[in-house]
Amino acid sequence: MAEFIPSRLVQSLPANYFTRMDQKIDSVVKQGIDVIHLHTGSPDQPTPMPIIETMNEAAQLHKNQGYPPAGGKMTLKKAVSIFYQREYGVSIDPETEVTVFDGATIAISALPQAMLNPGEVMLTTDPAYPLYYVCPQLAGADTYGIPVHAKDGFLPDYRTIPDHVLQKARLLMLNYPNNPTGAMATKDFFAETVRFSKERHIPVVHDFAYAAFGFDGKRPLSFLQTPGAKEQGIEIYTLSKTYNMAGFRIGFAVGNASIIRALSRFHDIDHSDVPSAIQDAAAAALLGSQKSVQNLCALYERRRNILVSGIRAIGWDVQAPKGSFFCWFRVPDGYTSETFADTLLRRAHVAVAPGAGFGTHGDQFVRAGLLEPEARLREAAERIKASGILDEIPIQN
Repeated sequence: MAEFIPSRLVQSLPANYFTRMDQKIDSVVKQGIDVIHLHTGSPDQPTPMPIIETMNEAAQLHKNQGYPPAGGKMTLKKAVSIFYQREYGVSIDPETEVTVFDGATIAISALPQAMLNPGEVMLTTDPAYPLYYVCPQLAGADTYGIPVHAKDGFLPDYRTIPDHVLQKARLLMLNYPNNPTGAMATKDFFAETVRFSKERHIPVVHDFAYAAFGFDGKRPLSFLQTPGAKEQGIEIYTLSKTYNMAGFRIGFAVGNASIIRALSRFHDIDHSDVPSAIQDAAAAALLGSQKSVQNLCALYERRRNILVSGIRAIGWDVQAPKGSFFCWFRVPDGYTSETFADTLLRRAHVAVAPGAGFGTHGDQFVRAGLLEPEARLREAAERIKASGILDEIPIQN
């Protein structure tokens, strides 16, 4: 078979860090070993039935069987506007301040291409969701990760950004509740972000993927709730997590009209629009009862408490996340994130994600998801204890 050489752009893209991780885990599973999968980020609960019923009915309508309108159906855009007013007290113009995507990843990928030129820089955090580091390369742009630390609540300090980076910075990407750290943004931090954005004329993108999941009675803040935020940036929202609609591939962006226009223009050329029946299902999710969302948040909080208390009980000193459905655990002394993850997989048959995959400043942590049943989370702690890993000093190579 002929071998064809891809473009220089494709050749320059890094290999997917987590593909290699998945291959390691699969090699263990293929041996017939039962692995507890705490590395995954895919929701494990079913989509609420009213949402599915709406989509099934909508798929049968003749008006939904043609091409959907560019940028999203107005019915969904109006639902988004109602949702943001109801949940966050934020006024959104459905005509100019909303655009719809087939999953939030499309927006994350499109933004650097819509907003950056070659040689410019997108700011984000280190650690961060890995795609934030990859997607700017599609625009010939670079990424700078602002180091974040536990002592600061994993919130970036804009004063630490080097001047030579600031000179080229043209976009700021944030994500709270945060993947991987589980950190939550504060009012003061978002206010400082707006101030920084205005001062440097750098638009802000807030990836609000885990909007529904704040623990200990604290609800995650929308960036757009901050005075002046809508003038300075946008927020990306996905229904994958809030409504367990990961397989539906539906998300939207709201906020600054000029950024929304740029995204919509790029999307019209680069992607197809979301099927109309799925958009109708999304509108039903946003406008319907939110009881399933409340129950889901409570489920993740129970799972968090079980996993964290179980891990602490066996002598591993870890911190509980404030939101999202991820835990960010510092590895014991003597390990890196990769050596500890490998040891857990090999000896305890518990799979976690090495923090090194999220950035240089993640290498002393592993990410553990709350997407397994409660009994499996208890068993994970029992397996780690039984393996004896925590009682040993690792051998240095």
